[in-house]
Amino acid sequence: MVARTVITARQERLGKELRKLREKAGLGLREAAKATGINEGRLSNTEIGRFGVSAERVRFLAAYYKAEDALLVDALAAMATDRTRGWWDEYRGSLPKGFLDLAELEHHTRHVRSFEIVNMPGLLQSEEHVRALYDGSSVEMSREQQELRVEFRLKRQDVLERDDYVYEVVVHEAALRIRKAGRGTARRQLLHILDQSERPQVIVRAVPFDRDGFTISSPILLLDGPVPQLDTVLRDAPHGGAFLDAEAQLTTYRRRFAAAEKAALGVVESRDLIRDVARQI
Repeated sequence: MVARTVITARQERLGKELRKLREKAGLGLREAAKATGINEGRLSNTEIGRFGVSAERVRFLAAYYKAEDALLVDALAAMATDRTRGWWDEYRGSLPKGFLDLAELEHHTRHVRSFEIVNMPGLLQSEEHVRALYDGSSVEMSREQQELRVEFRLKRQDVLERDDYVYEVVVHEAALRIRKAGRGTARRQLLHILDQSERPQVIVRAVPFDRDGFTISSPILLLDGPVPQLDTVLRDAPHGGAFLDAEAQLTTYRRRFAAAEKAALGVVESRDLIRDVARQI
């Protein structure tokens, strides 16, 4: 079997989940390889996503590991059969890998939950706003790179055209008021959010400044998997985002998002707040 030269976050996740099943069964890599008759090197490379795996082998391993969650096993088998080459693959080698991994995860989910405290929600940014962000970026890049990133950001928003998609956003008033661009661009961005919030796929709620005891200070992006165990969190980091999927991490970020939801205004009141901010700019 030819090893992959590029491993996507989704391929890596499948391998990681197979490793979790093995470890939950109390089996070491060598012991599992010997018992299943699979070459140890091949099993190891499968668990890091370097080698692909068939749905049949996923089910074989899950059965040997005595995995009892049939829905999880079905989801992993479906991941193994997926050979989607999405629009994001056209950008491979031209943009950072993390950009492509996020677009792939957004494509495969049906529910995204986002909390923003200083930035506009990514899938609700207008082209004018996106261009202003890259024009003002402290990262040096060519005009060609800027155009690619703008194009890519806007292309990601196509998922909102799907009837089966839900983009659930909680945005702090700070993000609404911070001007990443000029006054006119900032106002039009707020009006763009209002327009997008009319979509049945988009839910926008806002946390006002006067909400007492609100302590969440970092953004949250939760992408639901086909089963809860396959949910993913994207955590912002100074040198690029990091995907998190440990059970404890997922639990923590679900609780944080729930707290942000609890603090937020209702949908109608949130639209009123956004309109007020737009008028005040």
